[in-house]
Amino acid sequence: PFQHGEVYVTDDGAETDLDLGHYYRYTHSPLSKASNATSGQIYNTVIRKERKGDYLGKTVQVIPHVTDEIKSRILDCAKQELKTQVVIVEIGGTVGDIESLPFLEAIRQFRYEKNRNCINIHLTYVPQLKAAGEVKTKPTQHSVQDLREIGIIPDLILCRCENALSEEIKEKISLFCNVAKEAVFDEKDVTHSIYEVPLDLNRQKLDAFICKQLKIETQEPDLTPWKKMMERSLHPKGQIVVGIVGKYLEHKDAYKSVFEALHHGAVALQKELRILPFDSEHLSVEVLDGCDGYLVPGGFGERGWEGKILAAHHCRTKKIPYFGLCLGMQVMLVEFARNVLGFPDAHSTEVDPNTSHPVISLLSEQKKVLELGGTMRLGAYPCALKPDTLAFSSYKKTIVSERHRHRYEFNNAYKQAFEEKGVLFSGTLEKGDLCEIAEIAD
Repeated sequence: PFQHGEVYVTDDGAETDLDLGHYYRYTHSPLSKASNATSGQIYNTVIRKERKGDYLGKTVQVIPHVTDEIKSRILDCAKQELKTQVVIVEIGGTVGDIESLPFLEAIRQFRYEKNRNCINIHLTYVPQLKAAGEVKTKPTQHSVQDLREIGIIPDLILCRCENALSEEIKEKISLFCNVAKEAVFDEKDVTHSIYEVPLDLNRQKLDAFICKQLKIETQEPDLTPWKKMMERSLHPKGQIVVGIVGKYLEHKDAYKSVFEALHHGAVALQKELRILPFDSEHLSVEVLDGCDGYLVPGGFGERGWEGKILAAHHCRTKKIPYFGLCLGMQVMLVEFARNVLGFPDAHSTEVDPNTSHPVISLLSEQKKVLELGGTMRLGAYPCALKPDTLAFSSYKKTIVSERHRHRYEFNNAYKQAFEEKGVLFSGTLEKGDLCEIAEIAD
């Protein structure tokens, strides 16, 4: 989490970069394993094909074998939905990185093969020296020069900058980077929210420029709902304070989807959202006051467990709203078992394999799994909701689908004991008895 931030899990169970989460939240487009390709995946596929004899003994090289595999991944992404009209391909890293060279070569070939059916957009950083107030375009000039050396000519340059670029600066970038001035756009720092960016780019007519380049005929987009959403965000009526109890809080990207979901909820209610972070490793009951509710997100391992237990106990005894996600739900049930059911050593077998009351235990299909990478219960699963529950009133339907990433589950041997003391298992796997959602009835 400290290096990469949060993992984004697709419906079909791929563990991917959190950037895909941004794309999904902005476009609500379907994402799958085909939406993510890493160097490791590409090289692994090429090696396996060679071992199978697909190359008939030929010398396997970066060009054409690796680059061909990259291009096939792009085409596979386009084929995952019949109605796909546009595929956005993001090449990570920085121009000049040795790791990205095969990908850039594949993009060069792709543009050559598809001619005008694709465009190259170069995202570049244009720094501003605060002391002098001077905008420097040299990094952009050199990065475009490096791209042109390998055969990629940008059709559009998108400049990340602190403030909007002047016409003079755009003309300078246009001249030295050999693109039309109309193809130079700025993406300046926004004042309040990242959701201001689409409105700003629309104001500059970036969307119209791209559609024109791709020869796509389309109407002017109706951004009225988006503007109304921003109005609610910028003019809140009241405040909601939410405490998040976790162990990676100094790195905001570690819980990116949680922060975004809370923000979306606050905007829908036209409330100002204030998030208070609580480090679960150094938590005391004295600092837990002052929030309208607390959220414990997912996680792994022993570190910070008891702090989360303390937060769950505080919320239950003080009747403060508590929302546990994945590990957060497990924490809530372990705390309940210890302090209500009378099992003081109740725990998860992830933390204490020898506990006499394994309220949370390893999924049956995980017991023979030895490797950790990509072996969890991953992807979207259907969940059946019970009527007259908080879960049902939130979703307003009986079957919902949510994505998962976990190895441990609630131990159904304790289900009756929990239910007798007021815990309601409001959501279970549609075809099975796996507990998905639990509520403490007040």
